[in-house]
Amino acid sequence: MLLNFYIFFSIAVVSVISLIGVFTVSLSLEKLKKALIFLVSFSAGTLLGDTFIHILPEISENGSSSLLYSFTILFGIISFFIIEKFIAWRHCHVPTSANHPHPLAIMNLVGDGLHNFIDGAAIAGSFLISIPLGFATALAVIFHEIPQEIGDFGILLHSGLTRLKALFLNFLSSLFAFLGAATAILLSEKITDLNNLILAFTAGGFLYISSSDLIPELHKETSPSRSLFQLVFIILGIMVMTLLLFIE
Repeated sequence: MLLNFYIFFSIAVVSVISLIGVFTVSLSLEKLKKALIFLVSFSAGTLLGDTFIHILPEISENGSSSLLYSFTILFGIISFFIIEKFIAWRHCHVPTSANHPHPLAIMNLVGDGLHNFIDGAAIAGSFLISIPLGFATALAVIFHEIPQEIGDFGILLHSGLTRLKALFLNFLSSLFAFLGAATAILLSEKITDLNNLILAFTAGGFLYISSSDLIPELHKETSPSRSLFQLVFIILGIMVMTLLLFIE
């Protein structure tokens, strides 16, 4: 009972973060970009830290087939690649308006909902193996969701939606995390070793997001001083994940 509380409370926090975009509307684009680049750096550090400090050691300790988990990690990487290609593939030539939001917004919501479903399953699978691992994965997801949800909110506004509608739809897509968690919990009772497979898939997803999405975004910054701060925030993210080892 307490374990389920931890799982769904963590996911509730993740879902509430979907509302953060509304607090950035008053910021200028330049200020928002400056803030986001460091949030992205910190997010990359937490995802890498959780993968290499928590998830992979847990898999190697509890897993019985290293080859199976290696393929599952690769499957996670390829799955996130497919999701991103699917989102970027669709387009529409009808002008954007309040009554006809651009399909970019629709596809963003579909992709975000699927992403949140996977996040929910990842958090649940982590908690089902150990509570400390669950908190580590939940924190990594939360820190990643902050810059992501700000970006998603901006996409929805740019696509012609009102602030209220963008906020509601973004929050609605975040609720798929609850469905992902419930699915993981139910299936874990029927499928042997499912939790470790979820962890391996999560590791692949985290590696893809950090190395294919976040770090390339950081390379767009060419200022030596700001690049140094990016490195500092990446290391800070890794350090946060390292400090969580003391609660295990």
